[in-house]
Amino acid sequence: MNFQRGHQREEVEINLIPMIDVLLVLLIFLMVTTTFSQFAELQINLPTAQAEKPEQKPATVNVAVDAAGRYVVNGKPFAGNNTESLSIELKRAAGAAVDPVVIISADANATHQAVVSVMEASRQAGLSRITFATQAQK
Repeated sequence: MNFQRGHQREEVEINLIPMIDVLLVLLIFLMVTTTFSQFAELQINLPTAQAEKPEQKPATVNVAVDAAGRYVVNGKPFAGNNTESLSIELKRAAGAAVDPVVIISADANATHQAVVSVMEASRQAGLSRITFATQAQK
């Protein structure tokens, strides 16, 4: 029985505007809270290994080598292209530290020559303790 003659039923409508507003707020929140880690603006893919952490932390000199063969010494880009100038930079970075450890963080795709150049520069600078940074297997 239809008691309402001539009166049509209204179409049911889903209002998407509030849902879109909530999604945009969530998107903005996630974009603002996301952190980005950068190591002196070089993109480095470290090789993997498992090792125990040392008990004492010795003085360190960090040298990063990216896939293109560019160097960063203790977070500062190094513009030199020979081992002599890199050796001078490593001496300056070591400062007055007694027998510091040179930590080489080389990209997995870095050339062998770029890594050997850092090792040779360390030898010339009198820094004999050299180690390589790796990342844990996932």
